[in-house]
Amino acid sequence: MMPTLKPKHRPFCFSVKGHVKILRLALSVTSMTFFIIGQAPEPYIVITGFEVTIIFFFIILYMLRLDRLIACLFWPLLDIFNSVIAAIFMVIISVLALLPETTRVIAFGGVFGLLAGVCCIADGVLIYRKLLFNPSGPYQKKAIHDKI
Repeated sequence: MMPTLKPKHRPFCFSVKGHVKILRLALSVTSMTFFIIGQAPEPYIVITGFEVTIIFFFIILYMLRLDRLIACLFWPLLDIFNSVIAAIFMVIISVLALLPETTRVIAFGGVFGLLAGVCCIADGVLIYRKLLFNPSGPYQKKAIHDKI
């Protein structure tokens, strides 16, 4: 008899948030690879490299459930800030990479960067909705009947 997991204890890799983060990582790695192959300007490579590193850090953090152990930081808020800032940077460098005087390989990197920017926005929205509808920690909303 195999033990079944409770729906609340679903592993990170099988959640929607996990799928979006892994897709975001794959798109960012692809974009960085195209930028490296096309010998794009260094800021394109550095920004996508930092983004890949940060996404990988958050994936490892959530997979090992370290966000539960390190409770002194409010991880969802840090994740939302990362998503917003990453979306801004990825869209900017992707639009610059799509300018007419770039090579085809750099333009492919720009297209994948734009897709990664869209995934950043989706990731931020997912985390924001989770915070809005299912808050946790000291900022948890209480029902009116709990105050009495």
